[in-house]
Amino acid sequence: MSSKTILGPSDRPSIGKWIPLSFQHVFAMFGATVLVPLLTGLSTSTALFTAGTGTLIYILITGAKVPAFLGSSFAFIPALIAVGEKYGIEYAMGGAFCAGIFYCLIALIIKFTGKGWLDKALPPVVIGSVIIVIGLGLAPTAINQAMYINSSGVDSDYSLVYLSIAAVTLSIAVIATIFFKGFFNTLSILIGLLGGYFFTFIMGQFFDSYKLIDFSGVKEAKWFALPFLQENPQTGEYFWQAPKFNLVAILTFVIVSISTVCEHLGDTLSTSKVVGKDFYKDPGLHRTLAGDGLASAWAAIWGGPPNTTYGENIGVMAITKVYSVWVIGGAAVIAILLSFCQKFGALIQTIPGPVLGGMCILLYGLIASSGLRTIVDSGVDYQNKRNLTITSVILVLGIGGASLQFKLGADFNFSLGGVALATVVGILLNLFLPKNIDKEDE
Repeated sequence: MSSKTILGPSDRPSIGKWIPLSFQHVFAMFGATVLVPLLTGLSTSTALFTAGTGTLIYILITGAKVPAFLGSSFAFIPALIAVGEKYGIEYAMGGAFCAGIFYCLIALIIKFTGKGWLDKALPPVVIGSVIIVIGLGLAPTAINQAMYINSSGVDSDYSLVYLSIAAVTLSIAVIATIFFKGFFNTLSILIGLLGGYFFTFIMGQFFDSYKLIDFSGVKEAKWFALPFLQENPQTGEYFWQAPKFNLVAILTFVIVSISTVCEHLGDTLSTSKVVGKDFYKDPGLHRTLAGDGLASAWAAIWGGPPNTTYGENIGVMAITKVYSVWVIGGAAVIAILLSFCQKFGALIQTIPGPVLGGMCILLYGLIASSGLRTIVDSGVDYQNKRNLTITSVILVLGIGGASLQFKLGADFNFSLGGVALATVVGILLNLFLPKNIDKEDE
């Protein structure tokens, strides 16, 4: 660890420092964690609950050695929307559950065979390119929310009011990211959301076209409710919506999870560099993958989006030099407590679409930029035509929305597209293209 370390992974701070340090991590993860359910129609309270409990599961599986907060994964947004619209959200949860189990299977293989095969299948040129696709593949979603009333991208729905709200939100977030220092710099996502929200609210007091915030849902919401149960609007009774399974949903989520394994490898490596410990070796990549997978499977059981380790919280640790797992655990507990306040969840639901769109322009770009950083930090040589070819194909297939569709009977229609197809093709190219291709040309 660095000599400048204030608290190491196993160090427990005093209660007076513990609470504010944990709240800092809650602020850092909050904007992104609630954004995924807002974009996919899931419950924000459930997402907070499963993020908090999922983080505690991760801490348990990794032996409290890795300071990582797990929040809602952006990579699964297209799959959640597509499967949810076609089959129902319960089938999307079934697919997400299987994706988490798939993580655990990979972890089991690594435990007994080592990770050499994974390094060969997913070198930095593949990992970085896939992460870029994850971010840029979501770009149309952000732009549509920022410009169109129905987020459909239809010219007749174009709104200059929406664009102005998105522009203000983005501007505030960019200013916070570039010019704010220390603690406030880690809150750039949250600051952008709040800034855009208050701008819309204030403008709505003067112009009807800006009246996009409706507090009626907040007034009707209860102070306390179980975040993992759904309410029947007719009877007022709560029920658990159990995941359901079909082959198409399972295959869709499992294939997408190959790309999120890339994301996991990048985040774990980044955490290792920040803390100064090799978490690939101790507690081992098999434990970090298993913790991530079990957290996602757990989230799916309760109707929350799949989880992933958060770069936002890695950034907080890099700035503060506080790497304590106790602090991360405290943030998880705070997230769980917030999830039980139904009014809090209803308030989050009032965030207007163009505010989310403006925020996502930056957020999705940051995801793509982290992939670029993975490539740069790993020293990938693009004078090598092999690397250039792999990245080129991954980017165009993923961002262009290429897809393979299979129809095997009336009940089985399977589509492999976007980031999932790009990841599979990238892995195949990496495995079968000759390593000495440039030497052969000399």
